[in-house]
Amino acid sequence: MLSGCGSMDGKREGGPAANPAPSSAVAGVADVPVKIGDPYSVGGVTYTPADIPDYDDVGYASWYGDELAGRPTANGETFDPAGISAAHKTLPLPSYVEVTALDTGRTILVRVNDRGPMVSDRLIDLSRGAAEQLGLTDSVAAVRVRRTNPPAAERAQLRSGKPVRERIATPGSLLAILRSKAKALPVPKAATAATPVAAQPAAPIASGKAKPGDDRFVVEGPGTTKPAIKPAPTAKPAATVAGKYAVQVGAFSSETRANAAAKSVDGYVTKAGNLWRVRVGPFASDTDARGALGKVKAKGFRDAVVQRDR
Repeated sequence: MLSGCGSMDGKREGGPAANPAPSSAVAGVADVPVKIGDPYSVGGVTYTPADIPDYDDVGYASWYGDELAGRPTANGETFDPAGISAAHKTLPLPSYVEVTALDTGRTILVRVNDRGPMVSDRLIDLSRGAAEQLGLTDSVAAVRVRRTNPPAAERAQLRSGKPVRERIATPGSLLAILRSKAKALPVPKAATAATPVAAQPAAPIASGKAKPGDDRFVVEGPGTTKPAIKPAPTAKPAATVAGKYAVQVGAFSSETRANAAAKSVDGYVTKAGNLWRVRVGPFASDTDARGALGKVKAKGFRDAVVQRDR
């Protein structure tokens, strides 16, 4: 079994088809258990799923359509191209996000139930239905993705495969800021008939554990799947070097995942309320911290930021 976003062909890069067939409710689709999973590597890049309530990022969206209809998503649901769903590399499954098209300011609510896109220059993969509701006509488009906690009625509507009302259009002043962030990112290559898109590496499938932080990913074997369980790594203690700057890698709801993330970036873990915070440093200057930030982001932690301790 492979994630619906784990493979692609040339069809996935075309514009969304017009007038999709109406999406019917899908039995067995639920918001619990939430599945997060351990860090995983695809194509030499490590991704660390994390429960970040205030997740907010700018990047590029692609879409996937009918050729993957009926295949299982990473959390075990059945992919419905006409539903309003998406794939993301690290958000919990499921999650709810507001996706804003930066060219128009239109914003829709989307349910994330899959892993992907497994290429570094794209932030999110939208279903055909989500791409159509957002008004995307190109193969890739600049977007803002912001995690949110919608009302129960809207959650139920998205679980049934139906769209909910659009959000208020993003103000022009905020759009200008978001567009400037997008301009700093590499623009993904759009597919053409002369340059077909190579298949993406397969994304891992989330296991069916009952609570966040206690589940694992499974990998495909000859005719069977096995939990990819390994001993939890131990992160190094907090650094004692003097310095005012540090790289905030992320905050995790599971100490095990925080330790794994800290080990991968040679960082350390501190407790912050109900979360475990992973940091790298400290550094004597902002320049040194930003050099480390680039290395941390290169390892898949795109939400990492430089912080100054006062």
